[in-house]
Amino acid sequence: MAAFVDRVVVHVAAGNGGHGVASVHREKYKPLGGPDGGNGGNGGDVVLEVDPSVHTLLDFHHRPHQKAGNGRPGAGSHRHGANGEERVLHVPEGTVVSVGGEVVADLVGAGTRVVLAQGGKGGLGNAALANPRRKAPGFALLGEAGESFDAVLELKSVADVGLVGFPSAGKSSLIAAMSAARPKIADYPFTTLVPNLGVVRAGDTVFTMADVPGLIPGAATGKGLGLQFLRHVERCAVLVHVVDMATLEPGRDPETDIEALEHELAEYGGDELDLVGRLRVAVLNKIDVPDGRELVDLVRPGLEARGLQVFPVSAATGEGLAEFGYALGAAVEQHRAALPAAEPARVTIVPRAVDDTGFTVTAEEDDTYVVRGAKPERWVRQTDFTNDEAVGYLADRLNRLGVEEELTRLGAREGDTVVIGDVAFDFQPSLPAGTPLAEEAAGLGGRGTDNRIDAPHRVRAIERLAAKKARRVPYEMSETWTDDDVPGEEDGA
Repeated sequence: MAAFVDRVVVHVAAGNGGHGVASVHREKYKPLGGPDGGNGGNGGDVVLEVDPSVHTLLDFHHRPHQKAGNGRPGAGSHRHGANGEERVLHVPEGTVVSVGGEVVADLVGAGTRVVLAQGGKGGLGNAALANPRRKAPGFALLGEAGESFDAVLELKSVADVGLVGFPSAGKSSLIAAMSAARPKIADYPFTTLVPNLGVVRAGDTVFTMADVPGLIPGAATGKGLGLQFLRHVERCAVLVHVVDMATLEPGRDPETDIEALEHELAEYGGDELDLVGRLRVAVLNKIDVPDGRELVDLVRPGLEARGLQVFPVSAATGEGLAEFGYALGAAVEQHRAALPAAEPARVTIVPRAVDDTGFTVTAEEDDTYVVRGAKPERWVRQTDFTNDEAVGYLADRLNRLGVEEELTRLGAREGDTVVIGDVAFDFQPSLPAGTPLAEEAAGLGGRGTDNRIDAPHRVRAIERLAAKKARRVPYEMSETWTDDDVPGEEDGA
């Protein structure tokens, strides 16, 4: 089973927003108490966070699907849905995130957080949609779907010093001798299959050292383990070429090893990374073997002519390691001093342009017009097209935004196809944006309104008392009776 993974593909899915609800308050003697539908909760985000205790991407290798919680729908009695739980992915420092081949985040620094996938917004309930003209909306807005895509996570080790060289040159032995790291050490090539990190102290300077698996000619094109681990030297301030003074391979010597290594670094990094410029130190390892010291005197002049500092050392006996460590500490301090001073991040607020309407309309072939924009597309996603009142509300919003006016300006005629997001409409022009409809002018509301309870539905106590008094009109004689009007006996005969 793999214990170190430095590149994974993660399928992330943020939570969906909960739907709003259309509800009307009802109780005894109050059959139509007004809208009380609650809003839906927002979907949870997928968040990346740098955790110092995490050193590999192994967890995402076994669990590549990561999903945040969905928002809960709203309910009556003004009960809003709960927000979905966010999904926090703990990654090691130095993780680079790419989406669609484009780098979207470079995570350095413990505790650094970035929202990778945004959760969907919850829909509004009819209580939030009510206004003086639309007193009891019979619809609610739907929740939006959360973002969902594949992201590539790559780990690039954050180390001050990187040890590079041919296989079995003794890089792991140097890490073990100079730090508390205990990498695997053996007498065969490609013993190191994963980068190892060690913390080294040289006087008052503390720096990290990375042991990169062995490089061979052709590593920049994918031969051996080159492409898999060359990314781990990109962040190193100083690169050290570990030269094997006891190699028995024919055709190899320190000079040719240096030339081959510089060629691979130049092929991989190019002028942008300038990895060859960081190769400033050469370590002649294994000088304790027979003829090792005599070989140092032969190769030192050529390496120094290349501008390299040369340090003969022995990882087995510890000879020369102290001097080598102090030289690396000085190089690291020089690099740190050259870095610009850290400045707090500034929040830049860019106001929207005066002529920015928030949407664009593009005329396509076959009398088709495509409307693009954050607002129109979001409104379409939130609309329940099975509800005529909701569709009317959408049309009213688009009209106020100026979509119909722009379509008319571009020559759209009745019956042409208008596409917003994933929905296609038949264009039916009404009035210019901002023009009140006949119903609105009469105080009856416009598209997307509901007039069911425009009149007061509850009679006040004073009005009931006045009506009761009006019904109690005293009886008055309309005319005066005479004796002749009294029925006689003869009438009853």
